[in-house]
Amino acid sequence: MAVTKPGPSAPAAPAASAQAVAAPQIQLIPASPEGALDAAEEAVDLLLESGRAPGDVLVITTGEQHPWAAHELSFGEASYWAQHDAGDDVFYAAASAVGRAASRPVVVVAVNGGPDTAAATALPLALSQASALLIVCGDPQRINSVLGAGV
Repeated sequence: MAVTKPGPSAPAAPAASAQAVAAPQIQLIPASPEGALDAAEEAVDLLLESGRAPGDVLVITTGEQHPWAAHELSFGEASYWAQHDAGDDVFYAAASAVGRAASRPVVVVAVNGGPDTAAATALPLALSQASALLIVCGDPQRINSVLGAGV
């Protein structure tokens, strides 16, 4: 019986440490709701300038849609989501569509207004979709209250 007890506990430790390693890094960029979209754009520019592939980046807005998303949606949902599925460029989505967006290494969230429920829904989903880095642009107090942790 002593031989079987270490068996289950041994695999559990590596799994727990693997999950800890897999958690994305979180960065907070303080910004007002009016400035969150600009801060997100600056973050994307820095990511691309540092060598990050455009297809690695998903940008989510909790308030007004990013102008690119609004423009692309004017051609229809099918065309818009086809660009997402191609995965070769930065993709911009509203918080309400986050569940439909695929995981990407980097997710940037602009907390640029909208109801508190938009941020409360988008931030945990964004955290689960970012495999390497989650960048959140917005009011730190609002973001921390939604994520429930000091970021």
